[in-house]
Amino acid sequence: MQSIRIPLERYLVMALMSIMLMGVFLPISAQTSDLTPRPVSRQYDVLFHEALIQRLKGNLDASFDLLTRCLELRPDAAETYFYMGELYDQMANSEQAMNSFNKAFELEPNNVTFMERVAQSYIQVGEFREAAEAIERMYEADKGRQELLETLFELYMHLKDYDKAINALNLQETADGPNERISLNKCRIYIEQNDHERAISEMKSLADHYPNDPTYGSLYANTLLVSDHKEEAYDVLMKILAENPDNPRAQQVLHNYYLRQGDEEAADSVSHALLLNPKVSLDEKMPQLRAIIIENSMQGGDSIVVLNLFQEMLDKLEPKADLAEMKATYMELKKMPADSVRHALEYVLQLAPGQASARLRLVQQAWEDQDDERIITLCKAARQYNPEEMAFYYFQGMAYYRQNDTDHALEAFQNGINVINEQSNPDIVSDFYSFMGDLLYEKGREADAFAAYDSCLVWKEDNIGCLNNYAYYLSLQNKRLDEAEQMSYRTVKAEPNNATYLDTYAWILFMQKRYAEARIYIDQALQHDEHPSAVVSEHAGDIYALSGDIDAAVAQWQKALAEDPVNKLLKKKLKHKKYLKK
Repeated sequence: MQSIRIPLERYLVMALMSIMLMGVFLPISAQTSDLTPRPVSRQYDVLFHEALIQRLKGNLDASFDLLTRCLELRPDAAETYFYMGELYDQMANSEQAMNSFNKAFELEPNNVTFMERVAQSYIQVGEFREAAEAIERMYEADKGRQELLETLFELYMHLKDYDKAINALNLQETADGPNERISLNKCRIYIEQNDHERAISEMKSLADHYPNDPTYGSLYANTLLVSDHKEEAYDVLMKILAENPDNPRAQQVLHNYYLRQGDEEAADSVSHALLLNPKVSLDEKMPQLRAIIIENSMQGGDSIVVLNLFQEMLDKLEPKADLAEMKATYMELKKMPADSVRHALEYVLQLAPGQASARLRLVQQAWEDQDDERIITLCKAARQYNPEEMAFYYFQGMAYYRQNDTDHALEAFQNGINVINEQSNPDIVSDFYSFMGDLLYEKGREADAFAAYDSCLVWKEDNIGCLNNYAYYLSLQNKRLDEAEQMSYRTVKAEPNNATYLDTYAWILFMQKRYAEARIYIDQALQHDEHPSAVVSEHAGDIYALSGDIDAAVAQWQKALAEDPVNKLLKKKLKHKKYLKK
């Protein structure tokens, strides 16, 4: 039987929430009487209260020193050990925290607050047996705390102590009465123990307790099936389906029954009915649909069969948009023609214009086709239906940029910035600011460009592209060269074979008059660039010239002039065979 595994952490959090939210952050006067220090001396009381005040202020070292002094005055002060444990816990010293909590509990074994904290500490370090024993004592002290039984069950399951896990469930059932969760968990344990008869008995009791709910009858039938009582399981299913022919759980179990019988045709028929069942959500159908697609692929991959099934589901089920997008995804996976996939995604938007995922896939498809007009059209529509989705502003801005329409590109990026919130992806936000910086610099708005770069690096301090451009433009302005050198060096460390980054770093070193170092890096840039641009070749010539190698400089300037024949400054350098600023 497919059992429902509830994560251990869920129960631990529920059962121990009171521990995490206890008043350990409050002054002692506001806490329970369990934690109030017994009056011994005025000096102890003053130190103890001051320790708590220092902790509230965040001065952990001062609080620790004060508590240490308290223990010197009163070595049997349980509450002091307790707060020492809290401090150790804040310092991520689990071992010392546990020792302190255990000491507090030893001194006051009836203190429930101490007991809870000990249990929590055991759980944090993975000592589940000791945690279970502590929680058992807590439950014995207060049997009204049913949430402790949930925690015990999960702890004992983790320990594979099935008898004690069953006992915890029995105690819950006594308090709450029979329910699906308890019966399923019992059944799960019995099957783990290979005790199928008790598993069947447990699920039959649940089905008998809720005779008008076919869900429990289906669970009973499934338990019979996995216990190899196939004919009994079939009889139970037929009774359920006679009264509830569209019951999804019963259909699923019947599908499994036919598979066990080796009757694939009957199993396919039930699977088909399940997929067309309007009472079953698309999420619940996914395993079945995925299994059909995998089986189809293994048998040769006749995609028409799967596409026909998708179409039949689309014709009969609501809502359709998610299913239509799944069909488009399948078509992509099968590498069907791009036009067919595009039409499928466009159909999704006809059904649900706000389906951002489908629109984004259309945008990405248009991006690959370099169809900038289509990208712009799609993104404009997206701003009506999905104004909060930053990706559309990004693609729209980039499409305009590829068209050399820098005004509209900048507007798109600026609009994208306006929808930033705390949940925004830092990488995307950083790229927005980086591109804005590039555009603003191109428009001659250097101060605004540098402000945009600063914002970019706030969101992502290692945005390498931004660091390179920021550093290079600072060097062109002959401003903040030390800062530019540091930024550029980070790009070279990140990508040591990137010719563009090496050129930038070499040029900044040149601007700092560090010519020997500049030559090392410009040599590397040329080594990693098969076809250097006129700018890189000119940089190399300038660096070689001021490094004393005029022949190498002339050779590089000639290469630069071949790429940029209207460059008057290059012609002057070649004519005079020396570096000139202008």
